Amino acid sequence: MFSSAKRRASLDGGSASDAAYSSGRQTLKPVKMEDDMYLPHEGETSFTMFASLLDSANQGLMPFPDVILQFERTCRNVSESIRSAATGKLRVVEDKLMQQKAQLLLDEAASWSLLWYLYGKENEDLPGELFVSPSTSHQEACRFVAADLTAQLCLRIVLWLEGLASEALDLEKKVRGSHVGSYLPSSGVWHRTQRYLKRNNNDSTIVKHVDFDAPTREEAQLLPDDKKQDELLLEDIWTLLRAGRLEEASELCRSAGQAWRAATLCPFGGIDMFPSLDALLKNGKSRTLQAIELESGIGRQWRLWKWASYCASEKIAEQDGGRYEMAVYALQCSNLKRVLPICTDWESACWAMARSWLDVQVDLQLFKYQTSRSDERQLDDDMNGAQNSVSPESWPYHVLDQQPRNITALLQKLHSSDFVHETVSRACREQHRQIEMNLMSGNIAHLIDLLWSWLSPAEEDQNIARTLDDPEMIRFGAHVVLVLRYIFSDEMDDELEEKLVTVGDLIINLYVRYLFSEDQEELVGVYASQLERDLCINLFVEMMELRLNSSLHTMYKLFLSAVEYLPFSSGDASKACFEEIIERVLSRSRQTKPSKYDEDFSDVAHQHHLQSLQKAMVIQWLCFTPPPSIPNFQMITGKLLIRALMHSNTLFREFSLISMRRVPELPAGPHKLLAILAEPLKQKENLISLEDQEVSDNLQEFEDWHEYYSLDATYRNWLKVEIQNAAVPPDMLSAEENDQAVAAAKETLELAFLLLKKDERPWLDAVESSPFEPSQPIFLELHACAMLCLPSGECMLPDATSCTALTSALYSTANEEDMLHRQLKVDVQVSSRDPCCIEVALCCLAAEGDGYGLHETSDGGLLAAIMAAGFKGELSRFQPGVSMAISRLDAWYSDGNGSVESTAAYIIRGLCRRCCLPETILRSMQACISLSAAGDSLHDCDKLIELVGSSESGMLHLFSQQQLQEFLILERECLISKMEIEEEQQLSSDS
Repeated sequence: MFSSAKRRASLDGGSASDAAYSSGRQTLKPVKMEDDMYLPHEGETSFTMFASLLDSANQGLMPFPDVILQFERTCRNVSESIRSAATGKLRVVEDKLMQQKAQLLLDEAASWSLLWYLYGKENEDLPGELFVSPSTSHQEACRFVAADLTAQLCLRIVLWLEGLASEALDLEKKVRGSHVGSYLPSSGVWHRTQRYLKRNNNDSTIVKHVDFDAPTREEAQLLPDDKKQDELLLEDIWTLLRAGRLEEASELCRSAGQAWRAATLCPFGGIDMFPSLDALLKNGKSRTLQAIELESGIGRQWRLWKWASYCASEKIAEQDGGRYEMAVYALQCSNLKRVLPICTDWESACWAMARSWLDVQVDLQLFKYQTSRSDERQLDDDMNGAQNSVSPESWPYHVLDQQPRNITALLQKLHSSDFVHETVSRACREQHRQIEMNLMSGNIAHLIDLLWSWLSPAEEDQNIARTLDDPEMIRFGAHVVLVLRYIFSDEMDDELEEKLVTVGDLIINLYVRYLFSEDQEELVGVYASQLERDLCINLFVEMMELRLNSSLHTMYKLFLSAVEYLPFSSGDASKACFEEIIERVLSRSRQTKPSKYDEDFSDVAHQHHLQSLQKAMVIQWLCFTPPPSIPNFQMITGKLLIRALMHSNTLFREFSLISMRRVPELPAGPHKLLAILAEPLKQKENLISLEDQEVSDNLQEFEDWHEYYSLDATYRNWLKVEIQNAAVPPDMLSAEENDQAVAAAKETLELAFLLLKKDERPWLDAVESSPFEPSQPIFLELHACAMLCLPSGECMLPDATSCTALTSALYSTANEEDMLHRQLKVDVQVSSRDPCCIEVALCCLAAEGDGYGLHETSDGGLLAAIMAAGFKGELSRFQPGVSMAISRLDAWYSDGNGSVESTAAYIIRGLCRRCCLPETILRSMQACISLSAAGDSLHDCDKLIELVGSSESGMLHLFSQQQLQEFLILERECLISKMEIEEEQQLSSDS
């Protein structure tokens, strides 16, 4: 408990690389180290200041013991600020609430102070140069307390409580201007009694003399006014002693004309007899006590003083004297039964018991210097209840039975209303008192359980954004856990380790959720980074998902909080890293989300439209720029951009398969992706190496998709114009409207030919070499989550019957040889997450050119051919026109038992070619026919027909039967238009 204060760079004792990572980041706010910790500015809270202090400790900028003290000062300063702001400016109810909050912060400050005294305060060595030979009782007392753990515990509790009382005095003076001990000079020399005695004194109850011993010796009283003044003086003396201000109390006695009382407080020439290092330093190398004890022996005068104080306290009690005077002398001799009656608050009662117990332990130690071994055995008997005569020689027998035997007994006495004031025992039930008592007893495991019992939300209320009832206690609990983890990092038993890790993580997690609910995203990383790996990752993933629709500023705050306080990547499996969080966010964004639809399922298409938009927006997390202060800033920025490209290509493939319907509305997902990536990609030359094959391939695919969706947007714009013009009679169309339609059609064709007739390589090239040899039994798998769509675009609700029919239809698209030799398997089920979706799983054995060797056809192979029929709505044994609208699509190589070996992107790229290229050609043919109707040349139509018929292009085998029929119909329309144009030209020529 009392080991020297430690120093380290981070809470979790991370590696050198982690420490270097932490040191590279900026602190939340500059933290002042002066004693007068800065007051909160407008809009600033204790939450921000605590996070800043903890961040400084994690970076090694401030030792943890100092952090504990700063926590205490922060609470005090915020409390004072609240009191100042509340007083006189608010309504009565509001003012009361603010005052309560201020008091709670003071209670928290007290707990932090105790934590520092018990666990943060260094064990300072006693300076040997101050010790004299032969030694004195005070020096021996200091040696004993420094070496004995129980005595040291009592000393620290006493110093803690005296410090709190001293702080309270200073605050009282600052706030209210009152000052303890502000008396007129010589106010304690009983002026009224003196004047009364000069006149006459026939009253036997009034003293005949005015020396300090007269009331006791004569068993008489002072005049009521002097007695009241004396009691006020002694109350202030008690208050100063309670605050550990012995020197001020003695000076108060002298200024009041009672130098004799000062001598009773500080005997032996006025030296401080408290067994602490401060007292030892203040006394210096004084020879006064040594000279006294050279004659009488070590500790004898000490015992006489104790015994005299004991007799005085008992005599005052017998004569029903002043209760503060009784308590002052009872305190000097550990006479608890005379002290506790005036201790009407928990702190005073605890201080009195700890001070008394400490003094008795010292007295017992000094007793050994005057006793033989037989005397020591007799003393042991006395401690167990034997009777002995009341005399200085038997000290401290007189008060032994009043003392606790251990810290548990002390705390039990505080609970007992028979032993202490009722308000004291009642205060033991208060939260911060329970915290402090657990800290004093060292029962840290129980303390952690206690905090969680107060803070844990109800099982039915796990909402991350819920308002918590006691945020200050949640903050306190989280910081206590983190500080205790640091304190006990080197040594802790299994039970404590489990509590600090498991229950501690629950408390920290709760605090992170509170900060998040209060829009304090910039603070969450300080605390979430201290959580166990999985909990940290899950928490950040959840927060990122909830902030996906927030402003870019809010999202960036959360991004910074993660990238600054977590390593980007980590070789330590027990620690979270930013890379894992991002991968989890990307993965979850593509999962089918549980959806709630209207009763008639009329909003299914709209819901899926929103889901595709959400999937696209996730890419924003990869497009933020990390702060230059973090290590490897350039490398991290480049990695994020590469990952953004890879994930975008995955989404583009899926989006392309749900953008087949020829309607004017733009698909939101792909165009949102393009908008997000536009700015980051301007810096690609500075961030990524284009020589890397994987990077180059992904960049080329991205550019292919950029071309495709630019063409898609242009086509839909032309279609919109055509629909608008078709709604108007031809004779009412303006020349401008006709020109607009012609321009849109020409732009569509221009972009289409750029995509279809690429010189260097075909669009979305799916040629790929397999990483596996034919000797290895490898399977190909294609899994899709899709919605069944009617020709109208409405959702068709799936059921077991339709799933069985679809399974049969998909089987029927493959020939018998493929089904047998390639062990084709098809499985279709209703999605467990979304009742409007189906889960389709295809699996087959790899073959040469499709899973083994080089895939040259760029059509995705067998699985892509089967799935393409479903996307195009051309399943012969299924409902005509019903197609599948994709929400997720994945392909991979497997060992046949479900174990994934690697991804098989060529299957999905080939599938996209099967679906997108024929559709692009058909749309282009539509544009050609429209242009011909406007009198334009059919030269582009000829080029399209030539392209489809060319064996080099490989386009023909990408068409399905129905697509080919549509193409032939459009070709015929082109020929008819061409013939009509030639006839008109011939007629024109003849005429």
